Amino acid sequence: MSNEQLTSEELQALERKYDPETAFRSTGKVLAVFISTALVAMSLYHFYASGFGLVRELLHRGIHLSFVLGIVFLVFGFRRHNPTDIHPSSWFHFQGVSILDILFAVSAITVSLYLPLLPPEIVAARVGNPSQLDIIMGTGLLVLTLEASRRSVGLILPIIGIIFILFAIFGPYAPGALKHGGTSWLGLINHLYMTNQGIYGIAIGVMAQYVFLFILFGVLATRIGLGQLFIDMAMVIAGRYSGGPAKVAIFSSAFMGTISGSSIANTVTTGALTIPAMKKVGYPPHFSAAVEATASTGGQITPPILGAAAFIMVEYLEIPLKDILAAALFPALLHYFGIFIMVHLEARKLGLRGLNVDELPKAALVLKQHWLSIIPLIILVYLILSGRTPDFAAVYGIIACVVVGFLNPVNRLTPKDLWDALAAGAKNTLAIGAAAATVGIIVGVVTLTGVGFRLGFVVVQTANDLGALFSQIWPLSYFTITELALFFSLILIAIACIIMGAGIPTTATYIILVAVAAPALQQLQVEPLVAHFFVFYYGVLADITPPVALAAYAAAGIAGSNPFKTGNTAFRLGIAKALVPFVFIYSPALLLVTNGFTWAAFSITLAGAMMGIAGLGAAFSGFMVAPLNQLERWWLGLVSFLFIAPGLTTMGIAIILLLPIFFTQFRKKHLHH
Repeated sequence: MSNEQLTSEELQALERKYDPETAFRSTGKVLAVFISTALVAMSLYHFYASGFGLVRELLHRGIHLSFVLGIVFLVFGFRRHNPTDIHPSSWFHFQGVSILDILFAVSAITVSLYLPLLPPEIVAARVGNPSQLDIIMGTGLLVLTLEASRRSVGLILPIIGIIFILFAIFGPYAPGALKHGGTSWLGLINHLYMTNQGIYGIAIGVMAQYVFLFILFGVLATRIGLGQLFIDMAMVIAGRYSGGPAKVAIFSSAFMGTISGSSIANTVTTGALTIPAMKKVGYPPHFSAAVEATASTGGQITPPILGAAAFIMVEYLEIPLKDILAAALFPALLHYFGIFIMVHLEARKLGLRGLNVDELPKAALVLKQHWLSIIPLIILVYLILSGRTPDFAAVYGIIACVVVGFLNPVNRLTPKDLWDALAAGAKNTLAIGAAAATVGIIVGVVTLTGVGFRLGFVVVQTANDLGALFSQIWPLSYFTITELALFFSLILIAIACIIMGAGIPTTATYIILVAVAAPALQQLQVEPLVAHFFVFYYGVLADITPPVALAAYAAAGIAGSNPFKTGNTAFRLGIAKALVPFVFIYSPALLLVTNGFTWAAFSITLAGAMMGIAGLGAAFSGFMVAPLNQLERWWLGLVSFLFIAPGLTTMGIAIILLLPIFFTQFRKKHLHH
């Protein structure tokens, strides 16, 4: 197959292959119409409830969960690679879906709505003393949630959920600091089902109240032409420069990241255009794929959506969304800056051209055709920055998308298009909704057993031991044991985040690690907002970290390159994302809204981070203004790490240590000319 001619069907197949959240099965026409209607009803319900209705909290979460679990069993097969299991014409199937799955769907709706539909005073009276029927319903919801999560997300998350359930029950047999008194099945179901600390907790609440609407907004905004505007404007801005298509990939992915939080969807959407263009001007296939994958993962850290993490931070930290977005802005820009530096240096090293004038769209024509599509995003951001609630902003952003869609002559939205967009938006939330319910189980066990603080204690104790050990070694003896303990804690937590994120959606990873790893950082006096961002960044990094770098593998499918080589290159290109969390731990001013913020500290931090990232980029690329030899690369790379803890002293020392490199580089360039 020629990779330059991948059809939309082939791109969708790639997305389904590498993103389990989109591996939907085919059904017969009658059931397809029923599922489509249910999905549209789900979108309309959330739009009404958030914008105009007043649904009490537990009932809203219950209705959301019933939609999610009920539809998951209809659209995801028992086995992903053979989703119908038995031939659709078999007596055991209706329209390609097994009768068992239909029973699961009905049961899931029943157990999800049973408790929320009871009068609130009855629910309150039964907390701590659930009835036999409560236990049966709670057990059913627990089992069906784990199975729905397995089908839509994969095995790893439900396995973690089961391990946590076993840990809650068999606590007296746990080793060391993890040992606790344990609980009975009745006590477990009471906590996970009857209270708002488990399945009906913050995770599913945030999905129901905020995330659903923002995903729907992203689908509608893309449908009315905003995605095309972003790609075309990226071509206009960066296409003509050296290695232009790679820079287009960075800009278009950054723009797309403002309306989409899915790394794999971003990779496939923009990569279909940018990867063949990069190969055409001379970039190797694996490098082309890695650039697109790394840039696309930036969507998860780019305001105003940040995947779903921004809204979870709002709930956990109880601070306004605009503060979260302000904190996210410069770390995201540093991520793209790091990729841009490496792409630019690679282009200079290989002597690659930009795109010709006839290969670029005309700026005036692009704006004339698509300027209307940016209005909904402007409205959304304005409402958020003016202090409105996220759901209020999303509702009016969605209304703006529909109005613009019906008025815009270029990307006219027909009633059928609107129906399909409402269905697609709801469908895109199913996997993350099932994952959120399973995360509710995990977080519920954490709050029931206190394991978060226990694990935090273990991490801090281990880091202290390592700090004491390494403080005996020169030159680490210049640092205090406390400083070394913080550094080793960060390393341990970063590794845990990357491992956990390898097979779990990033939002789910973030919620789990906030419950488990953030307490360790807080014990080390790290500010809560900084601790949340640190955990979140390393969870996102898993999308480009081998061996399970799903965004990189999807890009490799488009480029026809070796997936593992692509993943390794993507990790190298994304090294800025690995460095930035350490920068804001040591200098929280980068996040703008932390305690004790000053513009002087921010300026020093930003300048230091940019110099460190640029230095690492040159070291990894093997090129600055002329080729670097191995010794120069190692020296440049090691010295660049001094910028992790930005300050005038460390910056001055680093610059002095780098002077020989600068001298030899400009001498080589002069001799070359």
